[in-house]
Amino acid sequence: MSLIIKKERQLPALGSPEFTSRPIRQHPVIQALLRCAAGHSDDRRCWLGWGKKRSGLSAQTKAEQNQEPFYLLEDGFIRSVEREDAPLSLLMDDCGIYYDARSPSRLEKLIEQPLEHDEILRVDALIEQWKAEKVSKYNASPEYSGELPENYVLVIDQVAGDSSIEYGLATPDSFQQALEAALNEYPESKVLLKVHPDAFTRSRCGHFDLDKLKNHHRIQVINEACHPVKLIKHSSHVYVVTSQIGFEALIWNKKVTCFGMPFYAGWGLTDDRSDSLNRRYKTPVTLQQLVFSALVKYAYYTQPETGELCEVESIISWVGLQRRMRERFQYLNAPMCAIGFSRWKKPFVRQFLAGYSIRFVRNKNKCPSEAVAVVWGSKEAPDACKAVLRIEDGFLRSSGLGADLVRPLSWVIDDLGIYYDATRPSRLEKILSESQWSELELERAEQLRTSIVESKLSKYNLSGSDWKRPKNIDEKVILVPGQVPSDASIRLGCQDIRTNSQLLKIVRQNNPDSYIVYKPHPDVVAGLRKKDSDWNELNSLCDEVVLNADGMQMLEQIDEVHTMTSLMGFEALIRGKTVYCYGQPFYSGWGLTEDYTPNIRRNRMLSLQQLCAGSLIDYPVYVSRCSGAYSRPEITVQELIFCKLSRSGKTLLWKSFYRYFSKLILSKK
Repeated sequence: MSLIIKKERQLPALGSPEFTSRPIRQHPVIQALLRCAAGHSDDRRCWLGWGKKRSGLSAQTKAEQNQEPFYLLEDGFIRSVEREDAPLSLLMDDCGIYYDARSPSRLEKLIEQPLEHDEILRVDALIEQWKAEKVSKYNASPEYSGELPENYVLVIDQVAGDSSIEYGLATPDSFQQALEAALNEYPESKVLLKVHPDAFTRSRCGHFDLDKLKNHHRIQVINEACHPVKLIKHSSHVYVVTSQIGFEALIWNKKVTCFGMPFYAGWGLTDDRSDSLNRRYKTPVTLQQLVFSALVKYAYYTQPETGELCEVESIISWVGLQRRMRERFQYLNAPMCAIGFSRWKKPFVRQFLAGYSIRFVRNKNKCPSEAVAVVWGSKEAPDACKAVLRIEDGFLRSSGLGADLVRPLSWVIDDLGIYYDATRPSRLEKILSESQWSELELERAEQLRTSIVESKLSKYNLSGSDWKRPKNIDEKVILVPGQVPSDASIRLGCQDIRTNSQLLKIVRQNNPDSYIVYKPHPDVVAGLRKKDSDWNELNSLCDEVVLNADGMQMLEQIDEVHTMTSLMGFEALIRGKTVYCYGQPFYSGWGLTEDYTPNIRRNRMLSLQQLCAGSLIDYPVYVSRCSGAYSRPEITVQELIFCKLSRSGKTLLWKSFYRYFSKLILSKK
């Protein structure tokens, strides 16, 4: 589904908007709508306010007084991940508002409209996507981790004083009626009472005395902040007053009984125990009409990475990604303890492990034995801990050196080892050894590889001068990328050859007639890492030393890459170059490289697309520089392209000072 809103979708005519509340102007959807309207909107004034709050009532009153249009605004049915996150959606109503059953709303009028064939096909796919991605209004909490009864019905509590209760033609007594009905109508089943999450996050009260209910032999109180999907999915029947969970239960094809009149009640899809609205029974309504109207026609959405309008399918996919990334280490079922991270890295640790509780300590002795230890790279972990997660830079890291304190866009987080440690398996090695990719997944990997190659992207995306292949040379041109002498990948991924000079000597020995170009590591050239002890000898071991050339441009000019474990070997491989490995980097041993010391664990032959699928899609973690949330490699590619285009190639004096003081201050623990 395209990220751009469909052309046939009618946008609200904002005209010259008047905001009765200052925060409304800054809403992401309003900002996107105003950008779309810029240059072709009329001068007619339009009043905007929030729902049935003071600003909404003010907007409606002023609009009526001046005979001008208005829009009442509310959060959409997929609001965000965390409650405090920027909203992903907005509802705009020029008649009323969806939760006020006392008067018609725009949503009611939309629900009554029959669907065309293509709309039915779309909403059927949308319902399946909703269930597959397990989304809800808020999406940060984990699923309920406790044991569920074999047979149960679900009763949903709400926050006391919620305006949707009164406007939904219900009272506080309606919740007790819902519980009693569930107990009476399912005498052989357990009744799960789901407490509203605001009871935990915002100290709000519900409608039940939980102390009295906890001893009831048929009632199980779910009094923790958990995602509702698992509870809905395994229930037999859902009892609500006006909660949105009733709408979500309909999507999951569950029986729903309402003791109020929410927007989805009164259409013949629910069992309604309150006074029904005669105006909602004019025509039969299908679940497809309800879902399509609520999620597609009534709501507007913005894509978090771009801030532009998008369709609901894009938002569901994005939220699903956030949930999957937040769940990937839940099997460890333990708090996380990050050891020895600098002040500068701590915010990024929180971003790349969003959804988990993390405590930072200075050394491994401070890590509790029941915690999951989080360490950088191959650093030593505590002897007594529940598990170890190792973090390293990803293969599309940033537009600038990590040692230069440029924020990362991708890291790898490995629960088995780390990709450059060839002495033992890593999560990447397991992925490459065992994964079975579909044709669609391999096509995605190929498209990603192509975009990386065409955009000349690399790990750090450093600017550099163009390098020209020497003229009048018939022999083979070999590029030997240098590595930092203290690099852990040499220590853990090499056996016989462990220095740049040793590598150059054996390359020359095996290729006496070739033109050998040596490119030192960028960190060494920038003075951020120590030079080789035999630095002065390197010039005599090759035909040319290139310091500041663009590495990806060089790969277009050469014939082969010979390396110990450098990532430049992988970057050459995805560009169709022949690569010789004298160590055991993650991309060797799969039949794609010439290996001098093969890794006996790696006995599977992979295609280039499979290697890219595992190494660039399945293994790394991507975080958008725009949204600060989990992202996809395709988005990271676009952000890196933008960074390359907008960044000056010159190193200014102020940048040198910034580098010095940033490292001095921010790197302190």
